[in-house]
This record gives sequence, structure tokens and C-alpha cells, in this order.
Amino acid sequence: MPERHVAVCMKVTPKPEEIEVDRETMLILREGARSEINPPDMNAVELALQLKDQSGSKISILSMGPMFFDPYLRVALAMGADELYLLSDRAFAGADTLATTYVLARAIEKIGDVDLVICGEESSDGATGQVPPGLAAWLGWPVVSMAVAASFDADGDHVRIEREAHGRSIVSAPFPAVLAVKTASNQPRFMDYEQKHWAFEDVEPVVWCAQDLNADPDRIGLKGSPTTVSGLRQAGTRARKREHLVGEPAEIALQLVDLLQSQLLR
Repeated sequence: MPERHVAVCMKVTPKPEEIEVDRETMLILREGARSEINPPDMNAVELALQLKDQSGSKISILSMGPMFFDPYLRVALAMGADELYLLSDRAFAGADTLATTYVLARAIEKIGDVDLVICGEESSDGATGQVPPGLAAWLGWPVVSMAVAASFDADGDHVRIEREAHGRSIVSAPFPAVLAVKTASNQPRFMDYEQKHWAFEDVEPVVWCAQDLNADPDRIGLKGSPTTVSGLRQAGTRARKREHLVGEPAEIALQLVDLLQSQLLR
């Protein structure tokens, strides 16, 4: 079986509970939020590493974003990935999923020998689920969603995917293909501390800008993004019932017992 080249698309996202939006531009403000690796993308990395364990595949990490993404993406190298590509250019800023998948597709075409692209099913900051099918559309490759496990067929020409959607099913896709991995479908492994120094100190990432990708200026960034946000509103919340107990500790304890008993006897 030939060695397969697997590319994993990763994104660094702001923590959902800390996200704020610019009311004028309708764009997410990253400055006040801590960042993390998009959780479903960690499941995608783990699935790629499982394929590498089975057949010795090469794994490339691919991401579009600012340079501060770099140390986050190196976690995947410390887990066992082999190469890192970062697509970074101010011209990419403000991209929706159409512009993002266009840039990712241009990079995959430039890399040239990718057999399988694995993505998390969605991002925590957008949750559209549009990147895997959008990427497949630009590349003209088949896409399989809701993947929870995968293996390479003995013939070396297909990838066998286990899906979980209203039950379990097994499908087979020819190379090249795109997979969307279901969130929490596996347990991402810890970093390998024997190669942590290599991952964080020795590796030089490949950094490409729009010119390197020969990207059409009309298809990237805000200009290439037909999606618009027309308005924002705060989602409604339900206030929980609260009771404040006052008094000495012994009195509060008796009140608490009475409350618990009244709830249990309902």
C-alpha cells in the first residue's frame, strides 16, 4: 500500500464564552478573548494520527489565519503530525466560509500530493458546518460527513469510513476525498514529549500569502465573502429560581433541610 498524504484543516478560535462582536463591522473581536484550538479539529487530528498508526501516512497541518495561530498549531506536530502550513495574509481577513474554503483549496492544490483532507465538522465560533463540503466543492472531490472512524482499504485506492448519523453506517470513498469528523468522536491523544522540542523549536512552518497561492483577489477576504450579518440580538435566557437563606449556620442548615424535604416530597 502506498504511503498516503493526509492534510488536517485546523482553526484557532476564541473561547465561545468570551466572544464579542464589533457592532459596526459585524466581525468577531479577538482582542479581548483567549484562544484555543477548535475542539472538533482535535478530533480530526486524532483520526489522522490513527490512520498514520495503521499505515505510516504523512500528516500535514493546514490553517488559515494570523501568525499568532502558529504555537497552537504546533500542538498537532507534538502529537505526531509531520508538517505545518499556515496561510497568513491581511487580505484573507474577514473571510466567510466561501472565501476560506477557496484559500484552503488553493493551498491543497499547491501542496499537490494530498490524498485525504480531514476537517472537524464545524467551528466553535461559526458552527456552520460548511467548510468540509465547501472545500470538497472547490477541489471537485467526494466528501463524507459525520465520520467517527476510518481506515485505508487493502487495495490502497479507497478510504473506508464509519459514520454515525441516525445509526451507524460504513461507506467507502475513492482518493482523493474530504472527511468531516464528528465532534467528540474520539479521545485526542496527549503530546509526545519526546518530540515536543522538535515541534515547538525546530520546525519551520511553511507560510503562504495570497500571492504565493496565486489567489484571485475577488475571491478572498471580505471582497470574496457574499455572506453578510444584517443584525445582532441577545438570545433570551431563563433566570433560575434563587432563595437566599439567612441566619446562624444552625438555622440555615435547618432551613435547607426543610427545602430539600419539600422538593423530595413533591
